[in-house]
Amino acid sequence: MTINIDDLAFECIIGILDFERLTPQRVNVNAEIIYDYQNMFIDYAKVTEHIKTSMKTKQFELIEEALISLQNSLKQDFKQIISLSLTISKPDILPDCRVSVTQILNY
Repeated sequence: MTINIDDLAFECIIGILDFERLTPQRVNVNAEIIYDYQNMFIDYAKVTEHIKTSMKTKQFELIEEALISLQNSLKQDFKQIISLSLTISKPDILPDCRVSVTQILNY
């Protein structure tokens, strides 16, 4: 089975610049979760809440750090995941583009 979470949008502290450490900024998260469904589903509402809570609580400096942390914690909490693709975007950080970082893991 595959769950796609597209454009999960919320504000959090993320970044290394002084103003990024003070003011929450909008981020978008996209996820593709492939999992082994054997009479046990993954609750996508819990996945989205997990992502938002983790990012808001941990206040990462780098998108890369957020991706690694999320991948580890999602796999720990949802053991039936066999493949995970995460993209975190900062749509407002530059005036003329959207910046994204993606990580794909197969377990």
